[in-house]
Amino acid sequence: MSIDAAATLAPHLPWIIGGGLAVAAAGVAGWIHTTRLKISHGYPLEGMWGQSLRPSSDSQSKQRVTLLTQENAELRAELGSVKDRLANVERIVTDSGYALGSEIESLRERTLEQRKDEGNA
Repeated sequence: MSIDAAATLAPHLPWIIGGGLAVAAAGVAGWIHTTRLKISHGYPLEGMWGQSLRPSSDSQSKQRVTLLTQENAELRAELGSVKDRLANVERIVTDSGYALGSEIESLRERTLEQRKDEGNA
């Protein structure tokens, strides 16, 4: 660099250094904020090469997985019973006995209306 270039750069040197420090400070603040968010939302922290800094296989997470597994099994069993009940209802509705029962009811209603028309009901 020539003396001429250094002389024109010297007045701007504090702004250049200040800008570099501001960019570095913003990067550090962003890193701190990201780490805080990870901690507050329960994400595992990672090191520089992606290795886990805090193993996530603690007793609390194991207990949580066990509870969720049990709840999943209960919900699957309940879903199976609901499917069985639905199959029974479908069988009853589509059964010919149900159709016969509905026909009998319609005949009863029709004869009742005829009696009303005749004045006997």
